[in-house]
Amino acid sequence: MQMQFKQKLPFEKVILISAPWPLYNRPSIQIGTLKSYLKKELPDLKVDAHHFYLKVAETIGYRRYRAISERTWLAETVYGALLYPKHLENIKNIFYKQAAGKPLLRKIVFETLTKQIQEVSEAFIHNIDWEKYGLAGFSICLCQLTASLYFIKKIKKQFPNLLTVVGGSMFTGNATRNLFEMFPEIDIAINGEGELPLSRFISHLKNSMSDGEIPPIQGIVTPESAKKEAPVSFLQMNELSDLVPPDYDDYFELLQSFEPEKTFFPTLPMEISRGCWWRRKQEGVKSAGCAFCNLNLQWDGYRSKDPAQVVLEIDHLTTKYKTLSVAFMDNLLPLKTSRDIFNRIERLGKDFRLFGEIRANTPGRVLDAMQAAGMHEVQIGIEALSTRLLKKLNKGTTAIQNIEIMKHCEMMGITNSSNLILHFPGSDQKDVDETLRNLDFVLPFHPLKIVHFWLGFGSPVWQNPATFGIKAVFNHRNYAGIFPVNIFKTIRFMIQAYRGDIGHQKKLWQPVKKKLKAWKKSYDELHQGPRHENILTFRDGKNFMIIRQKRLEGQHLTHRLEGTSRAIYLFCRHRRSLKKILDRFPSVTLDRIEPFLKMMVDKKLMFEENDNYLSLAVPDNPHAS
Repeated sequence: MQMQFKQKLPFEKVILISAPWPLYNRPSIQIGTLKSYLKKELPDLKVDAHHFYLKVAETIGYRRYRAISERTWLAETVYGALLYPKHLENIKNIFYKQAAGKPLLRKIVFETLTKQIQEVSEAFIHNIDWEKYGLAGFSICLCQLTASLYFIKKIKKQFPNLLTVVGGSMFTGNATRNLFEMFPEIDIAINGEGELPLSRFISHLKNSMSDGEIPPIQGIVTPESAKKEAPVSFLQMNELSDLVPPDYDDYFELLQSFEPEKTFFPTLPMEISRGCWWRRKQEGVKSAGCAFCNLNLQWDGYRSKDPAQVVLEIDHLTTKYKTLSVAFMDNLLPLKTSRDIFNRIERLGKDFRLFGEIRANTPGRVLDAMQAAGMHEVQIGIEALSTRLLKKLNKGTTAIQNIEIMKHCEMMGITNSSNLILHFPGSDQKDVDETLRNLDFVLPFHPLKIVHFWLGFGSPVWQNPATFGIKAVFNHRNYAGIFPVNIFKTIRFMIQAYRGDIGHQKKLWQPVKKKLKAWKKSYDELHQGPRHENILTFRDGKNFMIIRQKRLEGQHLTHRLEGTSRAIYLFCRHRRSLKKILDRFPSVTLDRIEPFLKMMVDKKLMFEENDNYLSLAVPDNPHAS
């Protein structure tokens, strides 16, 4: 069945909206990229992009906005209360429970906050001439659901003939099945990438001279097609070479309209790739990719841009918008071309501050190229410090690999903002014991962030719950506190809950949680003072070396290694198997090497896993390494 739209002709202008609560100091790459692509493919189409979340941040204060945006349930409650005022008490309870650990929010009056948000939101709606637009598109990702629904409902009530289109990670695949039934204000949903489906949809509307039927377009989900049992279709670019740099003009125009004390230098989002190269078919594995991850439901396969295209784009964006902070939004930076890409970026001669997501097995030479180009912060897919648990997570890495890259980031001065997942279903005491043991060795490095496992719709764990000891999966109960019961029972939301060993996991991982908090406290205290000094360092004297261990209590420890001991320690700056160590030092017998290595491990100066050894001290002068 085909569908019809009643539209005002000619179709000349569209509006793209990114509602709260993305990071306020970054333009929306979703609507920025979509705007630039639509302008390229349909030159006579006028496209306005509204990064409205920035206006909200300016209104309530950047620190308060950040605190709300950092937690999904804080973000969803604010507009949830405006959408469903009858649920106010339940929604308030969720908000205050989530705000308990945030000093900026604990004493906030929820009704005052929502009134403030309502006023700025209604002013935005009132100040837009919606009559001149043929279509309004909303990018809806995590933390943007209730806000986007609020705007759609309000706008559609006043302008019922305006086409409303939603896309983004919140509605992909089967999550669109009952979307139109529960939210009739939505006319169209886009499954997966938006560029090709939306441009073809708009092209048809522009060329239609009267009300007419819309032909089926891959990636476009209509109320009629959503009822079918067939899989929801994708339509995405085979190559990313057709993309042009995102258009962030609207964001910067809004920012420049603020009072001087409220302006800042934003971080520019960029993408090198789409999808995840680790999420591929793996022999003997039911679901590819990391077991907990549902970030790639909107992609089909992995694609990356040519290095020359990436360099031209970063040069263009930073020159145009006169800011040097860039965040690569890739789920995972490409492994094969990253070294080339960052070598080329370095040659631009700009003092970049870069952020990107990488895997723990990223080679040292690639990390070197990233640092030289200006990589100041990375999020590494560490997730666990237990090899047993990493196998259950299907990470394809080991604890010693994780520790090695943590050490290298510490040595290079790259901030490692990575996570450690607690409460993963099916994890056991051996996983916890291994984690506790290995935590003793990483105390000199930047602490990992505590992340409690949450079940994502469409993730391998969600698809194969029994494998992980899960008995039933369903929507997270906080959705029941926000949405009417019929919506809660009908829509598949992105954040799921489950029945299984949750209570057992919380108790099991409590010692790890306690140790992680102590790690952060000790790391922060040991880095206090006018000069940043690493906690575990060495100074090399050519035929001897001195290792220093900083301690919170008592004097710092020093160790001197001479001759072959020094040479072995330096050889193990990268993880080495016992066999490679013996091959490198054939004059030293096993019965002499093993006691030395054991002593180094006992002193927490080296880490050992399955007869592989890694020296943990970093050079006191990294440039001399």
